[in-house]
Amino acid sequence: MKKIHFIAIGGAAMHNLALCMADIPWYKVTGSDDEIFDPSRSRLEAKGLLPEKMGWFPERITPDLEAVIVGMHARKDNPELIRAQELGLRVYSFPEYLYERTRTKTRIVVGGSHGKTTTTAMILHVLKHVGMECDYMVGAQIDGFDNMVSLSPSAHIAVFEGDEYLTSPIDPRPKFHLYHPHIAILTGIAWDHINVFPTFEMYVDQFRKFTELMEHQGRLIYCADSPELCQIASNLRHDLIAFPYSTPKHEIRDGITYVDHRGQLIPLQIFGTHNLQNMNAARMACNQIGISDPVFYNAIKTFHGASNRLEKVAETPTAIAFKDFAHSPSKLRATVEAVRTQYPTRRMIACMELHTFSSLTEAFLPQYEGTMQQADEAFVYFNPQVIEHKQLKPITVQQVQQAFGSKNVRVFTDSAALQDHLRQLDYNNAALLFMTSGNFDGVNLKQFAAELIHAESNA
Repeated sequence: MKKIHFIAIGGAAMHNLALCMADIPWYKVTGSDDEIFDPSRSRLEAKGLLPEKMGWFPERITPDLEAVIVGMHARKDNPELIRAQELGLRVYSFPEYLYERTRTKTRIVVGGSHGKTTTTAMILHVLKHVGMECDYMVGAQIDGFDNMVSLSPSAHIAVFEGDEYLTSPIDPRPKFHLYHPHIAILTGIAWDHINVFPTFEMYVDQFRKFTELMEHQGRLIYCADSPELCQIASNLRHDLIAFPYSTPKHEIRDGITYVDHRGQLIPLQIFGTHNLQNMNAARMACNQIGISDPVFYNAIKTFHGASNRLEKVAETPTAIAFKDFAHSPSKLRATVEAVRTQYPTRRMIACMELHTFSSLTEAFLPQYEGTMQQADEAFVYFNPQVIEHKQLKPITVQQVQQAFGSKNVRVFTDSAALQDHLRQLDYNNAALLFMTSGNFDGVNLKQFAAELIHAESNA
């Protein structure tokens, strides 16, 4: 029996990896954390992996541990981490461990400022449809998959979502620098994580380094609409081969998007320019591992999307509601544009929450200019207490209003007041959109959207 211990087991990625490892018969999994919230808590408890007591206990770190995996939530001075280092144990970050377990496999890694989760989920959906086993890591729950992480001794392919954020408290490298892909996808570059990459140039450089770390004779699939990616692709190592992609030919009829494949119109469950581009990237990656276009399209037409990625949460004959993880300016603009294009005759009501470090930073706010101007009514919410908690300089309603720069935007700092206002609106012939990486301070968005448009909630 091989023993493995997780420091900060309650994280979204960490607890999924712990659940995955617990399913392998010859591993015994333990973990610690100072606080664990649902859904991580319930899922760990169901598997018998929830720590008996919250906190850090160096005595749990013993010489017989094969590996210790440390999550981003831990600090450099974590007592368990210090003990593991004193004992000379093998300490891995989350991405380091994924790479270690897939060294001998063909690795497909999806990076980019937006669309990573959806593109990864599309590839996984197609591989499952054709019965091709793979290891994977994806940043959201997707239909047909019980977990967000899987490692199988019999799989020959690994598909990873490649995040550019930092690896661990003791490793400041971006996560996707550790995966060394054979096949890489880059979906686009739009400045994010200002707390880590204070200039756009520094941010772009992480993607350049990512390509430099690809395996010998690797394949780079990149979005040709991005000037930064085009420049990176034109200066690759000589052994790498680059494949550009763009938006495929398509039509929209009665709220359904059809992709045109050699004159055949194939109905899709997804919509929006970015999603169509994501699909094209996924198709090209699948081509590289032997999946033909007809087989790909036959599978992708049943793909509904990943959780919180333009996810339809409620619908009536006269209204429809979506929620999306969009929070950065590029994601926000693309999501609003996608709903407007798909439902051009509907009154569009868009709500977004400034929740991340970057979005609540005064210097970054001007990046949001014009991002919601295509909505008929737009609402922006932020909580001043979150700004205080993140130890940022306070911002005002007027600053946010000015940053978005369009008259249709109204700013709220009280979640209850925003909810009350939304209840007063008319949702007949409307498209309602919630965009956030949070939840507007405790709102069940599926239930609330159903309440607003008078639909049955499936939450």
